[in-house]
Amino acid sequence: MKRIVVGGQIDKDSLAELIQSCAKGAFTIEIKSDLEAAMAVQANQADYYFGACNTGGGGALAMAIALLGKDKCATISMPGKIMSEAEMLAEIQAGKIAFGFTAQDKEKVVPFLISRLQEQ
Repeated sequence: MKRIVVGGQIDKDSLAELIQSCAKGAFTIEIKSDLEAAMAVQANQADYYFGACNTGGGGALAMAIALLGKDKCATISMPGKIMSEAEMLAEIQAGKIAFGFTAQDKEKVVPFLISRLQEQ
């Protein structure tokens, strides 16, 4: 079973609940601090990192970028801009494993990300 850690700075509980709802048991989900979540992915204790903040890339992904590298991280949304499904799919296909977005956009991006990550 694939594993998702929820890091980032805000809305961790509701983000984890949304992931659980979309995943329908296909992933294990654990909430951690942003540092602990990034370290779990780095240590292969988790497969994917999801994080939310108010900008989509700052507090959502800062620790993931620092520990995993920018090439493994994608800012899926930021205020006023959400990636299209084609852009999100391209990020997954490029090997991105850490995803950051604004908390306000989670209902728009998480269902798509989960559906595509289930196929990986």
